[in-house]
Amino acid sequence: MFDYRNSLKRILQNTDSDERSLQNSLAAIKVVLGMANADAPKAAPNKAQPRRPKQSTPTNSDQLSKLLAGITALIEQPGSDQAKEQSLRALRKLTFEPAFGQRYGQQLASLETAIQHSTTTVNVINQQTFEKALKPKKLKRDYRKGERYTVIRLLIGADLINQNDEVVYHVTEGQIHSLNLRTGDIVEALPLPADSGFEAEVLRIVGHRKLSSSQYDQIDVFRFGVVRKNGSHYSVMRNVKGEKLRVRGKDVIATIDGSLYQTGPVNLEDGSIVDLVWYHGDVRLKSDPAAAIQIRWIYEVDQPAPKRQLKRHRQHKQTNLLPTLDLNLHYQRVGIAIGGNQNEAILDGIVEKYHGVPIPIDAFQGKKKVIEQQVKDLDIVILVTALAAHDATWNISEFATKYHVKFAVASSKGYQAFERALYRADKGLPAYEGNQQINYQIRNS
Repeated sequence: MFDYRNSLKRILQNTDSDERSLQNSLAAIKVVLGMANADAPKAAPNKAQPRRPKQSTPTNSDQLSKLLAGITALIEQPGSDQAKEQSLRALRKLTFEPAFGQRYGQQLASLETAIQHSTTTVNVINQQTFEKALKPKKLKRDYRKGERYTVIRLLIGADLINQNDEVVYHVTEGQIHSLNLRTGDIVEALPLPADSGFEAEVLRIVGHRKLSSSQYDQIDVFRFGVVRKNGSHYSVMRNVKGEKLRVRGKDVIATIDGSLYQTGPVNLEDGSIVDLVWYHGDVRLKSDPAAAIQIRWIYEVDQPAPKRQLKRHRQHKQTNLLPTLDLNLHYQRVGIAIGGNQNEAILDGIVEKYHGVPIPIDAFQGKKKVIEQQVKDLDIVILVTALAAHDATWNISEFATKYHVKFAVASSKGYQAFERALYRADKGLPAYEGNQQINYQIRNS
């Protein structure tokens, strides 16, 4: 005999006190009891009576299981389209079975009507609304439909203007710093939703046009200045190369209010590396130049995040076994030309080990114009030929020569090959190691 106890318990546990839920439960209970009666032992039929067809076949059992599962789901979540579809599909298949269609036709028809009239309760609607509110929204943007705009650089960030020279969007410094945008660059950009916190997203650089001096204010930039702290005051006098900060031909010490730069992703502190900017025509430059100078960017030199430190520590177990070269990059910007993010964390760690600032260059996907923009402001470029595309190799070498950037090649993926390339580039040694004998000085511990 069919054991109906567990089915009845499950139906009753998921039954609410509202009328619709009670009707659904009653219909389900009738089906379960009908199954129990169908499987009850009966007296042996007389020889004169025709033998009835079997009332329980494997196919029937499967459909009954699906019907009960669908009804249970419908009780748990009234009005669910998926539960309705599952229940009705199994129920209609059972209707066409002679054993069930003839004996339970009326009950099955009533159950089908009850399932079809099942509606979503207020509690379910409230639950769905709550879950939808908690679910993070996915931004759907078609990156093939970016509009073209011209960049007007500001002290911090930039404006994007259309063909009518009207300002359409403002983009923050954090969005565009890696692209090294200049006034006159033509970019493709997409608008962002209002709740994203940004107005537009710059996708790529597609060209450059020359603007008249009346269309923008010229900006002077002092790159990679070293911040010094005197008591509670910060100041910048030189950059990492030892060059002095000069404004209109005069040496200047830029004083900085450190409290203005303590809430960003990178805080200002003694030894920070920054980019300083000011408008060339600012009238304050004559009487009080420090008042006209602002910090555009603070470089992340150290590794503040504990998770990142732990990850780097695991990845650098092998590199720590290598002898340390006698090399100090003094916070020079080192471009690492690789494909995508391959080994980026490991190579970044090697550059930082020698006090350099790593800058990744995508040597697979980068367009020639983009690569040029990245290379021109670097101090050193290391090309890992095993991780770069062939075309990019020539482009990077060409731009390094054009902009007098120190350049070397690591012919393999090995950590030691990259370290030696870094050493050769900084010391002015041959870019390619080859079979020649090069004396790599080891730092005395």
